[in-house]
Amino acid sequence: MHGKQKVSTIICPHRLLERKQIFTDCLHLLTTHQPGSELHVVTEVSLPGGNVDYFLLSVNQSKVRDFVGIELQALDTTGTVWPERKRLLKYLGVETNAGGNESHKSFGINWKMTAKTSLVQLHHQINTFEKLQKKLVLVVQDCFLSYMQRQFNFAHVNQAIIGDSMHIHSYQMVMQAEHSYKLTLEERLSTDAAGIAKCLDLQAEANVELEQIIQVLESKISEATLFTLV
Repeated sequence: MHGKQKVSTIICPHRLLERKQIFTDCLHLLTTHQPGSELHVVTEVSLPGGNVDYFLLSVNQSKVRDFVGIELQALDTTGTVWPERKRLLKYLGVETNAGGNESHKSFGINWKMTAKTSLVQLHHQINTFEKLQKKLVLVVQDCFLSYMQRQFNFAHVNQAIIGDSMHIHSYQMVMQAEHSYKLTLEERLSTDAAGIAKCLDLQAEANVELEQIIQVLESKISEATLFTLV
């Protein structure tokens, strides 16, 4: 194999957590983080519009001083892979008593529904973050970002500006050697609540106070949430 080669689409969001790179790539968005403060990562925080997958926190003396919301979006599938699995086992000469090899139901990536659902959820969430003057980051694979750019109005979503409330980080899965892959940051874009609304031509409202979110985040802080690079 010559050089680096991108691999197939990611359907498991945990694959995006490799080496904690996505959190490292959000550190610059903690604009009020100070030396001496701790970094924490907490999961599944409920906000208007749904849960946010992760929060990267800047914590000093057990108090949250700053935070960034991080949403992971892998690709959903449609149909069932089971008949294809049965046909593969038959081809490899592996005996199986279960039927189903004759089924030819389709199986594939549900690009359209995944993209629309993700953008609608972001539109509900970003109003909250923008009101609080905080940042929300969508982490996706590069091929999924390319699909959204083709299918939705992304002409106004440009190279990342730190002052924007909505950031999009796209990653490549790159083959380094045989059976060895690496997650690498490919592109950073940003916009704001109005920009996400423009993608979908939708409107939503979110009204939650900063103190309420801080209380939820601080209740989740522990030694287990401490962010380290090892």
